[in-house]
Amino acid sequence: MNQNAGTAISGYTGSQGEVDASPRHPSTAASGISGWLISGAFHVLMLLIMYGIYWVVNVPKNETPPVHPHPYLAPERKPDPPVKKPLDAEKIVIPVEADTTVVTLDPVVLPELTDPTTTSENNVVDSTVRGDPNAIADTPMGTEGFNKATGPGSGDAGQTGNGLGGLRRDRGGPRGGPPGMRKHVDSALRWFKKHQSANGMWDAVSFYRNCTQEPKCEPGAEAHGGPANYDVAMTAYALLCFLGDGYDHVTPSRYRSVVSRGVNYLVSVQKADGYLGERNYEHAVATAALCEAYVMGNDPSLHDPALKAVQQILAHENRDGAAADGAESSSAASTGMGWDYATPGQRNDSSVSGWNVMALKDALAAGLVGSEALAGPKHWLDIVWKKTNPDWAKLDVYTGESRFPYTYQSDSAATEIAAAPGPKQPGPNDHDLTCVGATCAVFLGHHAGDPMLETMSNYIVNHYAPTSWPTNIYYMYYNTMTMFQVGGEKWKLWNGAIRDVLVKSQRTGDDCFAGSWDWSPNSFIGGETGRVLTTAYACLCLEVYWRYKRE
Repeated sequence: MNQNAGTAISGYTGSQGEVDASPRHPSTAASGISGWLISGAFHVLMLLIMYGIYWVVNVPKNETPPVHPHPYLAPERKPDPPVKKPLDAEKIVIPVEADTTVVTLDPVVLPELTDPTTTSENNVVDSTVRGDPNAIADTPMGTEGFNKATGPGSGDAGQTGNGLGGLRRDRGGPRGGPPGMRKHVDSALRWFKKHQSANGMWDAVSFYRNCTQEPKCEPGAEAHGGPANYDVAMTAYALLCFLGDGYDHVTPSRYRSVVSRGVNYLVSVQKADGYLGERNYEHAVATAALCEAYVMGNDPSLHDPALKAVQQILAHENRDGAAADGAESSSAASTGMGWDYATPGQRNDSSVSGWNVMALKDALAAGLVGSEALAGPKHWLDIVWKKTNPDWAKLDVYTGESRFPYTYQSDSAATEIAAAPGPKQPGPNDHDLTCVGATCAVFLGHHAGDPMLETMSNYIVNHYAPTSWPTNIYYMYYNTMTMFQVGGEKWKLWNGAIRDVLVKSQRTGDDCFAGSWDWSPNSFIGGETGRVLTTAYACLCLEVYWRYKRE
């Protein structure tokens, strides 16, 4: 082995390339090793110092770890979308609506394709929403106004509609009623539109002059009062038909100007004290229309007119002065009762009282009165029904029948009612107001299963189911509202009868008559008034599927 190679490993080469092969002293080697250790330790120390300086100078940022929502926690709420300013209805131009006296109408016979219905009897759909969809809803006031407070069968609170609502008054979403029923209602509304006077009213006598089509309808009559009564009443009836189908005077629609002119007419003829017309009957119908328009249109300008009208209803309510009725009249003379046609007294007319009860229910929905306003009518209903049916406590709710009179005298407890019909025989055509009593029972808190409501509805089904036209449309109007609320087999029987009679008897074509119903002066008291009143009652019957909430 080369010796130089071996020494080169343990030695080092000098500057001249010579190898220093001389042996090293042990102390020298030890000092070399300790030098390396000191150097290493120094460098390590310097690295640690520099590393410490780095972390002192550069403080690391604390990053928030990603948050994984707990599966049972609600997700983070997204920001609310920007609130859009409400549309100014008055600045919206509706091409199909012209505020002119003479209107050229589309054909009255509506093609089936324009009526988007389904095959389900209880699922008629209309995608066009008109009116405030919450106005006729399930609470007494605010944007959820009408349904709950106005609804029949709801005690102190609760109104209208499987439907208007309740009373469902919006036209969007599922609605009850046989397929195609809306077509017949809209045909009636078209008829009202083309017969409205330029000042916004519906004239009971000369309405036909407002229509441009031929042949023209026959004139009506002012059978029970002058123009001050009939112009107010016919206008209110027509407005209730539009409002009942979801059309108000504010929301843009093809009928907005029609409803607006009608509402303005009522306000224009209202007296300073709030009274409308000359009698409590017409006043109550007009008050109901104002209250519904106030709520559905969310129109503050109607607050005072509606409130004044309601105050007049309360001011004209009879007081219970009967001392002859013992325990049933043990309440003080200040207890309210029903209404008569004029000033408060002892005569309680069921026909007049019925419309005042319905107007007060609308006022309750509008927040214009509290539930205490219905205490008097409830008292009247209970006393009169029990007096008319002395064996009321023994009535069977399944088979028993009870009735309600035309009038009741508070001071003598005397009732006026037509003779009862025989089994399965048609009921009397007047002076039997079981139809009104049953409807008031619904509006004043009596539900299905209640002896008063069930036994009166038994009487109605057994004696008043219509079979042909013309019929007593006044009775049909009240009875249809009642039967819808009772429901079950009674409603199925009633619905099958009135639906076919009304649909088949409505006038069709493209003349002045199209959309209306023929009338008979002998069909009911007031029937001689004519086509406007008969058509209004028939249209309101067809709206029962969605107008009032089934409780």
